[in-house]
Amino acid sequence: MFFYPRPRVDIAEVPALSHAGAVLLTDTIHATGLASSLREALAPWTKPLAEHHAAKVLLDLALTLAIGGEHASDTDLLRCEPGLFGDVASAPTISRTLTTLAQDAPTVIEAISKARRAAREQAWALAGDHSPTVGASVKSPLVIDLDATLITAHSEKEQAAPTFKRGFGYHPLCAFLDHGSDGTGEPLGVQLRPGNAGPNTAADHITVTRDALAQLPAGLLARGGRGSKKILIRTDGAGGTKDFLAWLQRQRLAYSVGFTLPANTPDLLERIDEAKAWTPAYDSEDEGIREGTWVAELTGLLDLAAWPAGMRVIVRKERPHPGAQLRITDHEGMRITAFATNSPRGQLAVLELRHRRRARCEDRIRNAKDMGLEKFPLQSFAQNQIWCQIIQLASELVAWMQTIAFSRHDARKWEPKRLRARLFEIPATLVRRARHKVLHLAEHAPEAVRVLTGVNRLRTTVAQT
Repeated sequence: MFFYPRPRVDIAEVPALSHAGAVLLTDTIHATGLASSLREALAPWTKPLAEHHAAKVLLDLALTLAIGGEHASDTDLLRCEPGLFGDVASAPTISRTLTTLAQDAPTVIEAISKARRAAREQAWALAGDHSPTVGASVKSPLVIDLDATLITAHSEKEQAAPTFKRGFGYHPLCAFLDHGSDGTGEPLGVQLRPGNAGPNTAADHITVTRDALAQLPAGLLARGGRGSKKILIRTDGAGGTKDFLAWLQRQRLAYSVGFTLPANTPDLLERIDEAKAWTPAYDSEDEGIREGTWVAELTGLLDLAAWPAGMRVIVRKERPHPGAQLRITDHEGMRITAFATNSPRGQLAVLELRHRRRARCEDRIRNAKDMGLEKFPLQSFAQNQIWCQIIQLASELVAWMQTIAFSRHDARKWEPKRLRARLFEIPATLVRRARHKVLHLAEHAPEAVRVLTGVNRLRTTVAQT
């Protein structure tokens, strides 16, 4: 007895498409004007009579990563569906294009970044009231999360090096815009670094923050490209260096960064206990009281003369979860952490909750790894820098699609694996009717109506602008 049918299996020429839901991504490219912006930006690196423009090659690679590919060779997933993805370059052509771009990597990266910024402005304009910039203020700033991650290299690649966790590979530093609890996020910068790059290098944090600010609309920045307190830079203790915080202060940016407590912290905590200065922390889900967690301000008890003016240090103590192993920095059975901020106002519990939500950046990195960041398939460092740009394009296309097409649906929060299983891999047939191509989504697919609604939303929004 079999639980499943066993039909005969053969191979035949059929008008079926296997990734029909990816029309959401191709429509996002049209809606945001990314194709035209990228075509203009990469024109200098495309021969006049070239059959495949460098912009199309990069977009095809980004689409490949978005629907689940890992290598440049996985573009055959697109190449077999010309009715949906157009002409896709062969693997040798893709390789030659990446080699050409890598020969002038800094200029190419700058050109791609400008195209991405133009498309981002259009995407946020199309999102309307659901744009991540809506309501940005000093009290509710636009949050940029910085975090680094280790990427293992399984072969000898240029500038791959041993990591502090005894691995081998790269140590990229990333910047992500947090969409808050209503959505996911989008990358603003990825700085590829050797595996032995320091985690708390201020110069690298400054560089990736500049790259992130350059991706924001001009209206959010002051004259000369300086930031404003409407933008919050949030990172872990690796960013808690004097040089980086001083630079943020000069740029008039708000910050919330991890802070390394001094050796006499137990004495300071005893003074807080005596003063009964602890206040309950908030829970991240419903913003109610978080049991077993308290916060207090430590600023007045520390010597902060060498740190930027206006910096506050807030400490948090929490009962470790059952089974959690205590660390050397813990005190009297309580887990102790701290962060620094230059926000002059706000309840301690609110500021601490805002900083704790930095953990969402780890989700953004995990999603980016699911769209190409997990592996660097190219040999040279410059080529892998271009690969980082392709990863960002893939991540942005998904984020923009969710923001515009699914602003009122839970799909805006879906991660790549769920998007592929529910939306991108919907089957369909492509037919010609009255000189038009019609994509018939399979009626039995659970999310067919959702895909159709998203496509209509994208096209209607563009028509209205």
